[in-house]
Amino acid sequence: MKTTIKKLEKSEVEFTGVLEWVEFEKYEEKALGRIGERMELPGFRKGKAPAGIIKENTNEMMLLEEMAETALQDCYVQILKEHMIDAIGRPQVSITKIAKGSDLEFKIVTAVMPEMKLGDYKKIAKIENAKEENKKEITVDEKEVDKVVNDLRKMRAEQAHNSQHTGHENMTEEEHQAAHTPTEIPESEYPEFNDEFVKTFGDFANTDAFKDKIRANIKIEKETEHKDKIRLVIVEELVKQTEGEIPEILIQGETDKMLYRLEADITNAGLKLEDYLKQINKTEDDLKNEWKGDAEKRAKLQMIIHSISEKESLAPAEEEIMADVTKITEMYKDADPTRARAYVEQMLENEKVFAFLEKQ
Repeated sequence: MKTTIKKLEKSEVEFTGVLEWVEFEKYEEKALGRIGERMELPGFRKGKAPAGIIKENTNEMMLLEEMAETALQDCYVQILKEHMIDAIGRPQVSITKIAKGSDLEFKIVTAVMPEMKLGDYKKIAKIENAKEENKKEITVDEKEVDKVVNDLRKMRAEQAHNSQHTGHENMTEEEHQAAHTPTEIPESEYPEFNDEFVKTFGDFANTDAFKDKIRANIKIEKETEHKDKIRLVIVEELVKQTEGEIPEILIQGETDKMLYRLEADITNAGLKLEDYLKQINKTEDDLKNEWKGDAEKRAKLQMIIHSISEKESLAPAEEEIMADVTKITEMYKDADPTRARAYVEQMLENEKVFAFLEKQ
């Protein structure tokens, strides 16, 4: 493999490379295996068809592209080692020439870790705003527990009301509409809060045990909210005190994540992103441009955290990473292991750095 490197603006580098056909061809077997895992063929269980049969049923360009993707994953790692590049974020990979019997030509643009001029981050948790948040005592008022209990009684009353008005086949349109119109149920019709009621929510001995569980859950929520407020103060101060270039790839990566989260929320609500965009009269690019300031701030924060992690030797251990990656890939069978690992590494690194700062 032959590669050349060119430095770009904003802490990015561009690699152009050529992988000779004799080396590129070696990835065919691996590529066929990957295609076979997705292919369903008559007479064979998924992922169990022989390589020859898979090849016969695979378009030539599809096979070459799979070979290229597999090869470039290896090539990227080799290039970074060869040039001693500390890359961050997901690289932008483009194939400039691909054909059977020909060398594979490609271009990779990646962000590199810029030099970050960190402020006195060890003192950040001691600034006045953070200290004020830390002083706050976390307590649970009995009124908060009673409110949850009352909300649960109301929920059960509404469920009982709805179940009484379903399954009636001979209802008129007016009766059907009236039955499905939300009505305010008076508290006098809520089920009584007693030992039998709490057992409908789980294995609770009595109402006192149920209230203890509610109290504990409220406290956990408050502690999480309290911790988030302290971390928000730390984040604002870290970003304010730090100087450094922000690679455009990282900013684009953050806007992509924001768009992905929006699409997931919209899909969960039973809508389509394209319909939502029509309603607000905007394009994906419009949203990304609006989000650019926040995306830049998020990208900068990730670089700051990474810099502190390296400086204080806070990188997560391999066994920690793999334990969480395994959980994700077992829970979500279609999860990309590479993306899952990148997500886990970032989350663990964030947690370790924040925990370190909070102890200073």
